[in-house]
Amino acid sequence: MSDSQLAFDASRGDREAFGRLVLEHALQARRVAYSVLGNWEDAEDVVQEAALAAWDAMERYDPTRAFRPWFLRIVANAALDQVRRRKVRRAEALSDTLPHRGPTPEDEAERALLRGHLDRALAGLPERQRMAVVMFDVEGMSHAEIAGCMGVPEGTVRSYVFHARRALRKALGALVEEPA
Repeated sequence: MSDSQLAFDASRGDREAFGRLVLEHALQARRVAYSVLGNWEDAEDVVQEAALAAWDAMERYDPTRAFRPWFLRIVANAALDQVRRRKVRRAEALSDTLPHRGPTPEDEAERALLRGHLDRALAGLPERQRMAVVMFDVEGMSHAEIAGCMGVPEGTVRSYVFHARRALRKALGALVEEPA
């Protein structure tokens, strides 16, 4: 069943259709929330909170419009609300200590170092730039879809992505090895 049909059914109160829609877009929603929050556990909580808010708002949803941008906007707003609440109380994330199969310890260390640099560079961006560049470069969303999610003009999204990329290049430029 297509997103539009599921959205139409969900707007008429079909819980199963709504659940299928949320599951279909859950990974992207978690990535959007993570881009704002920087913590996977908090991102998961925000997506669940956003799904409940979306269900409560389904009667106001226009099923002729795409569901994904509408839902991701709710997720982005919920994540930004979480950031505002976080300023009042800070909580440290638990470290992941469970062993797993996969890359070698050296690969993991290099990846962790790179991820740390990238996370710090992303954290240094203004929230809206960070959201826009993650939605565009990681999620593959169009400027128009991002504009719909963020509630800003498409040109503003283009500006956010441009300035975020420029700042990331500057922040991560020292990691690029010069040829010998």
